[in-house]
Amino acid sequence: MSRRRLILTFMLVIVLGLWLFPTAVSLITDLWFFREIGYQVIFTRELTTRILLFFLVGVPTAALLYFNLRIAQRGLAPVHFTMPANDGGAAAIINLTAVVRRLTMPIAIVIGLMVALASSASWEMFLQFTHATPFGVADPIWGRDIGFYVFTLPGIEAVVGLLRGLAIGMLVMLVPIYGLRGDIIPSPPRNLRIEPSAARHLAILLSSIFALTAIRLWFVDIPNLLYSTTGPLVGASYTDIHATLPMLRLSAIVALIGAVVVLIGNARGRLGRYALGSFAVYLLVVLVGRGIYPTVMQKFFVAPTELTKETPYLRNHIAATRAAWGLDSVEIKDLDDAGHLTAADLKANAPTIDNVRLWDRDPLLQTFGQLQEIRTYYDFQSVDDDRYWIDGKYRQVLLSPRELNSKALPTQTFINNHLTFTHGMGATVAPVNQVTSEGLPVLFIQDLPPKASTSLKITRPQIYYGEGDYDYAFVKTKQREFDHPSGDENVYATYTGSGGVNVGNVLRRLLLAVRFGSSNVFFSGDITNESRVLYYRNIGERVHRALPFLQFDHDPYLVIASDGTQKWLLDAYTSTDRYPYAQRLDNGTTYMRNSVKVVIDAYDGTLKAYISSAHDPLIQTWAKILPGIFVPLVSMPDDLRASHERNDEVLE
Repeated sequence: MSRRRLILTFMLVIVLGLWLFPTAVSLITDLWFFREIGYQVIFTRELTTRILLFFLVGVPTAALLYFNLRIAQRGLAPVHFTMPANDGGAAAIINLTAVVRRLTMPIAIVIGLMVALASSASWEMFLQFTHATPFGVADPIWGRDIGFYVFTLPGIEAVVGLLRGLAIGMLVMLVPIYGLRGDIIPSPPRNLRIEPSAARHLAILLSSIFALTAIRLWFVDIPNLLYSTTGPLVGASYTDIHATLPMLRLSAIVALIGAVVVLIGNARGRLGRYALGSFAVYLLVVLVGRGIYPTVMQKFFVAPTELTKETPYLRNHIAATRAAWGLDSVEIKDLDDAGHLTAADLKANAPTIDNVRLWDRDPLLQTFGQLQEIRTYYDFQSVDDDRYWIDGKYRQVLLSPRELNSKALPTQTFINNHLTFTHGMGATVAPVNQVTSEGLPVLFIQDLPPKASTSLKITRPQIYYGEGDYDYAFVKTKQREFDHPSGDENVYATYTGSGGVNVGNVLRRLLLAVRFGSSNVFFSGDITNESRVLYYRNIGERVHRALPFLQFDHDPYLVIASDGTQKWLLDAYTSTDRYPYAQRLDNGTTYMRNSVKVVIDAYDGTLKAYISSAHDPLIQTWAKILPGIFVPLVSMPDDLRASHERNDEVLE
């Protein structure tokens, strides 16, 4: 190896190392996070699936490209290109053949890498494809299970699209190479003369493109008619079924015939003419059959009697929308005499009347801030409803956690932000319909540390995980950890929970320093091997990282458990944009279920996901993919399950 090539190789290794090192650090520290919460299977399943797709798609793609490019270069004679010098000196002579040969491997590798990276991003689709669960509901046109459209069809579409794209790409690259070889020669007036070896190679590619086009039309485009917007609503309309569908089938047949005709043309030595003729016929069918014909039918045959023609398809759309959004299971009740309440009615519903909410959340949030923030570095993020048995009575209350806002600390230092001020403290709780003589809310729980005037109490008030903009924090360090103010003095405490990742040895500390972009993490003498680092502390960020395939409600709510600990509850949803005929949201979603309830401990960050809609095929599929991650709702502690049910009642 020459010295120049050795230097270039060394520089390339350095560049790749600098590029890959932060990625490797992020993966390793994320693995530590998943181990902390007991969800390592999610990390490993995602990573191994991405790697599998990377090599399963990337290696064959690069090999196929390289193989086809090398075939085209066999017997390629040297072709020289003269580049004149700008300064009048000697002209440079470039051997194009040598350049093409040298670029073959890099081009194949680069394209293979690009395709592999794009494919690895589809890990969720691949896992759902291989673990599909039937919906038990058939589409109204072809009678296929809805699971085919949600799980199987996207995989078929991706595979066919990839193969067809590769075939077209190789054809585009090979034509110039064969032209450079002189194997493609224009033959006036309207023909091309192609050497047999080149013609055979190009014919295989052209035939493959036609065949893959036919497969895409029949197995992808036809099922996708159920997502059409040609008619007044989403789904296959009269025109789609009676005009577009027959023309798609005809186009597929024409494309398949085109694949055979191209091979026949090659056998007869007339590849150019046969290929152009096949393409022209296919293009004519597309323009007339799938462009003009459906437009004419829609405008002159359907539009004048649209309601009559579209009624069966509107019924399909309405039925699918009701099923996709769970509206078919809504119980409808007529409220007769709702406006004629009697004293007996009020007495019979006294618990409800006694808990009618009078306080509005937004003004109450401001009032809590004025009365109970106590220090500028505490914030109340939101106010939520909940109901508890308090002093023997079922009471509805408004609750707001007091969270830490480290950006409001008077002195911004590494020690203050990450070692000393690490957590919020307790919550403020008020009944929904009581006021003091000054017009202020009555407070059941208030002050620091939290003091309760009722049987509802908080025994572990520290909030290390919440809705605020929480940065990483180190606990169990040599620095005293601020707990709460007490008059002019400060009270300190030591973290005793199991949350966070152990700092451990020097290597782990180095990786954490790179992860957080702070040399203080590595050099600080306050951080010991026994210290723990807490990250992903914002509730939304934590659940999105832990369960990336779910959608989450934007507003977690805090619950005071029966033992006085504080838990965050968050609704999670499965969703898809592949439910046929169903009405879409603005983001394309056509199906959604509140299938999971997530509970996060505000002190140690432990996370548990409970299945609340066991009949949802999407969550059943993910439960098969990730065994042991989801647990039945019945296993949720009674007080938390009751709280989530109460919250659902409040939302209703």
